[in-house]
Amino acid sequence: MSHQGPILLIDDDADDHFIFESILEELGVSNKILSFYDGKQALDYLLTTTEQPFVILCDINMPVMNGVELHQAIIESEFLRKKAIPFVFLTTAANSKVVNLAYEQSVQGFFQKSTSMDSYEEQLRSIINYWRNCLHPNVFPL
Repeated sequence: MSHQGPILLIDDDADDHFIFESILEELGVSNKILSFYDGKQALDYLLTTTEQPFVILCDINMPVMNGVELHQAIIESEFLRKKAIPFVFLTTAANSKVVNLAYEQSVQGFFQKSTSMDSYEEQLRSIINYWRNCLHPNVFPL
């Protein structure tokens, strides 16, 4: 994990992308934000990039490839598993079935999107700060 690497936002809602980017700008987060509108777009990027993303923030319900399918594809790829990119679900679709499925796949976090701007900002601040301070395999050079 590179603290300077891009933050990947994977969500099929353009309004959510705008809100997310606005909040990160307000928080002074300098990481580049890469926006994808389905899991397949993100997977294609991840399989071909030489960049080491900082964190993946992903919705669950999306067309083409949903968030659970994307996370499973990452787990099944030795190349992507070795990158050890933190993967966090940030979604409106929160129920016990999908939360349990996510943690069965060893997701690193699951958040239901807050409905107010203040609480959504606090969620994003907490997620970013956690991963900035967390020791992680890719923080140490090989």
